[in-house]
Amino acid sequence: MWEKLRPAFKGFPAQEKVAQLMVVHGLRVQEERVFAGPIEVSDTAMARAAGVDRRVVTATLRTIGKNPELLRFFERLMPVCHLGEVAPLMGWGAIEIIPTSASKPGILAGVAGTIAEAGISVRQVIVDDPEVSDDPHAFIVTEQPVPERLLPRIKAVEGVKSVVLY
Repeated sequence: MWEKLRPAFKGFPAQEKVAQLMVVHGLRVQEERVFAGPIEVSDTAMARAAGVDRRVVTATLRTIGKNPELLRFFERLMPVCHLGEVAPLMGWGAIEIIPTSASKPGILAGVAGTIAEAGISVRQVIVDDPEVSDDPHAFIVTEQPVPERLLPRIKAVEGVKSVVLY
């Protein structure tokens, strides 16, 4: 993905930093303004979060607006509610899967299959994109806590390096 986006910001590392922040948090562009869902995010808030000057945010939005391919991409981003941290508070389960290689196919299917065989429903799955995250993990939120007895079976799934139960 970054191979397609990066050329638009060549020579402008601060703009690339702003664009990366937008992708990581699912912030979309509409009429050279930034939104988290329907909520407008100010240039100042974006600049603070990215550690850049406000003018860099403005320039980044202009760069995106001038490039139809980039604009189509950034117009469609959406933030996602990640339930992993609140799962225990709700009586749900949450497990974090650390892969040996995030691009290896079948890891999620193997883990989800093991959970399903135990009669536990999956409520949410969030998987970090290996191109966006330096250390991608998968988070699986379940309708009930995952019993510890399943850990050896989950760890045995090909491509699973380690598992964290919450």
